[in-house]
Amino acid sequence: MIPMIDARALAAGDPETLTRLRDAAHDVGFLTLSNTALTRARVEEVIAAYRRFFQYPLAEKEAVDMARTGANRGWGAPQSEQVDPDANPDYKQVFDCGFELASDDPLRAEGLAVYADNLWPEGHENFRREVQAYYRDALGVSMEMLRAIARAIGAPSDYFDDKFTRPMALLRGNYYPERPDWAGDKDFGIAAHTDYGCLTLLATDGVPGLEVLGRDGGWIPVTAEPGTFVINFGEMLEMWTEGRVKATLHRVRGSAQERISVPMFFNPNHDANVAPHGSDKVIRAGDHLAKRFRETYVHLKTS
Repeated sequence: MIPMIDARALAAGDPETLTRLRDAAHDVGFLTLSNTALTRARVEEVIAAYRRFFQYPLAEKEAVDMARTGANRGWGAPQSEQVDPDANPDYKQVFDCGFELASDDPLRAEGLAVYADNLWPEGHENFRREVQAYYRDALGVSMEMLRAIARAIGAPSDYFDDKFTRPMALLRGNYYPERPDWAGDKDFGIAAHTDYGCLTLLATDGVPGLEVLGRDGGWIPVTAEPGTFVINFGEMLEMWTEGRVKATLHRVRGSAQERISVPMFFNPNHDANVAPHGSDKVIRAGDHLAKRFRETYVHLKTS
């Protein structure tokens, strides 16, 4: 069972809700979150914006194809990602945008791919504005959720704050078409994987498809209507918290219905040390993320 959490109760510091959050983070690695600052209407608007984008002519999407770059900004074509090396590349399409450094930020000189400039389709300013506005608001909701996680595991609420001043936060629109007739046992909208970073704030259009691996080895369907979010945690936060927060395998096999989802992958600054507190290890967040991206995006894979 996937626990349900009320964001207003969390913000009020309700002890029972914090306990439920702690148990969900440690035991399941997934939960649903309602009553955030992102309303159903806002979520439906951004889903509609992504739906329109994925219906653009192929030439317009190819003009912002991330495969032409050394980063993960812009459109990703079907089979441009392979999250599970034992499965075939995923048949979904994606559109990625990330945190934009200020024009005078010294980090620009380092040319870090995790802070690459975003790519936007020409002639579609409304799409850019809608996605950027949602991005800003999703950052706020994600930070509040991370502060609640800190409280739930017994740390100060601002424990993570100074590590998220330039977050490597990636907002994605996923388009899962109807499951193709040719799809076999190794074909997925997205194959089984754990997320790479800290926290994922996932909005969906309400169409089923997401499945989470349960403790008994069975796959648990997870659905949420627009305005209710699916929250899960990534490998980075599992390391950082010494396993007090769990990264759980999940997948989208696909069905007879197309599906749009919008995850915000909320990750810390590039130079944040995500090794367990008090250890003498140094695990830079940017190094971990860049490695996992190279293992996933077909155009970034190294031999």
